[in-house]
Amino acid sequence: MKLNLLLGLICIFSLTILFHLLVLIKVIPYKMVWGGRLNSDSEMFKFEFISLFINLFFIGIILVKAKIIELSVPDIILKSMLWIMFGLFCLNTVGNLLSKNKLEKLIFTPLTILLAILLLIILL
Repeated sequence: MKLNLLLGLICIFSLTILFHLLVLIKVIPYKMVWGGRLNSDSEMFKFEFISLFINLFFIGIILVKAKIIELSVPDIILKSMLWIMFGLFCLNTVGNLLSKNKLEKLIFTPLTILLAILLLIILL
């Protein structure tokens, strides 16, 4: 079961990376991300690259946890990283609820709640 949850997380993070790439190439307007608070292309590039890096890091952690990538990481560090991810998604849920963009609120609030719940199930 945990492997299925981990594979689900990999799919969600992969789709999230695709979404941020679409924002970067301006297929999706950047007013839909970061709470609708970005004011310029340069801000968008900076914040979207941060998003991509963080999501790639998260997918890397999940790939190691799922043993798809064989990397010798002590279990305590892996578990700590998953708890940090859980905390970040809880905070991100609050941020999405406070977004100026209704579509971001509607789509990404449930997504971050789902990510937090999946991580919590994996952790417990």
